[in-house]
Amino acid sequence: MAGKTSAVEACLPRHVGIIMDGNGRWAKQRGLPRVEGHRRGAQVVRDVVRWSIDAGIEQLSLYAFSTENWERPGYEVRALMQLLKVMARSMVGEMVEGGVRLRLLGDVESLPDDAKGAIIRACEKTAHCDRFDLVLCLSYGGQQEILAGMRRVLAWALDQPDPALALDGLTVDGFRHFLWRAELKPVDLIIRTGGEKRISNFHLWDAAYAELCFLDVYWPDFSQDDLRRALDDFASRERRFGRISEQLQ
Repeated sequence: MAGKTSAVEACLPRHVGIIMDGNGRWAKQRGLPRVEGHRRGAQVVRDVVRWSIDAGIEQLSLYAFSTENWERPGYEVRALMQLLKVMARSMVGEMVEGGVRLRLLGDVESLPDDAKGAIIRACEKTAHCDRFDLVLCLSYGGQQEILAGMRRVLAWALDQPDPALALDGLTVDGFRHFLWRAELKPVDLIIRTGGEKRISNFHLWDAAYAELCFLDVYWPDFSQDDLRRALDDFASRERRFGRISEQLQ
């Protein structure tokens, strides 16, 4: 009916994080090299950005490469870095045209120079875009982010007249400003594809109250309907943040 608001429109996550899992298993099922699964998965990213914009999401963060992924076979790591470089170069034009700003989360300095350079240049060329944020989580780990934040807090506290008093006055919201995610919106919804039911060191700080959605579909097969189902599921949940339902009234 005209004028009727859908559940998704009524309760939409501002920031969605996705663990793009299942590329290797998708390829194995088809007798293809794992790298081919990653290539197919990279193609899905373009579609997911467009679907997210159409849905009204403001920020999308993708778990592109974790700190633990460095332990994978060397050939796979090299292929992933090459793929990141190619994607960063090829997507710049359409990102600028669509108003998509590329942002980074993680220890980007640890990436190979050519991949790092291509990604940073893409960030610079899209810095003026303000319609949508695509956040690539690269060499990222939630535990590592919190540890880095703790180091920043200690450095800050030692620079205060009374370090003990400064630390005593630090709040949860205040600590978030020392994390890599300081300028990002809190993550409302974490989606994981591939059938596994864990968050694998992703967005640990915001996962405290993010809604979790686990899908059996492998990332290369992720569709707009899958995203829509996840958003509908999010809209159906009551987010109480420690309170009771009556307080939300």
